[in-house]
Amino acid sequence: MILIIAGPSGSGKTTIGTLLAERLHWPFADADSFHPPANIEKMRRGEPLTDADRWPWLHAISAWADERNAAGESAVVTCSALRRAYRTALLEGHPDTRLVYLLTDRGTLRQRLAGRHGHFFPPGLLDSQLADQEVPRGEPDVLVVTPQPEPTDTVTEIISQVWPSGPPR
Repeated sequence: MILIIAGPSGSGKTTIGTLLAERLHWPFADADSFHPPANIEKMRRGEPLTDADRWPWLHAISAWADERNAAGESAVVTCSALRRAYRTALLEGHPDTRLVYLLTDRGTLRQRLAGRHGHFFPPGLLDSQLADQEVPRGEPDVLVVTPQPEPTDTVTEIISQVWPSGPPR
């Protein structure tokens, strides 16, 4: 199984994804590592990504997930997956993939981004992400979670919702 932890920048994808992968003893991949250098430079300059920028990145994440599935491995990967079309592309034809969308309010996102240092995504790009965001509503294989103040509580909530009888061993 592949679990995709999604949401806008600052929603806690990396923190939650890392903790979830550790708890499940699964490999973890951060979506930022799939961006081509041109995307990173564009964001560093404060320029929002376009669909043309995002589709190759989404395909790279999907290919990585396909490789894990083909090898019979489970894994956790992050990806903003802001639009329904992006989530559909990541999930369609992948029956062993689930997406957890971290729904976080603008004020919390701004606060987290302001406190983050050394990352290529500047806080000024948040508004462009929120303008692109299509909050999941009734999408198959998509779970919407509001992150708790304590990340481990969010991980526990995700596990209990994805595996009501307990996580895989």
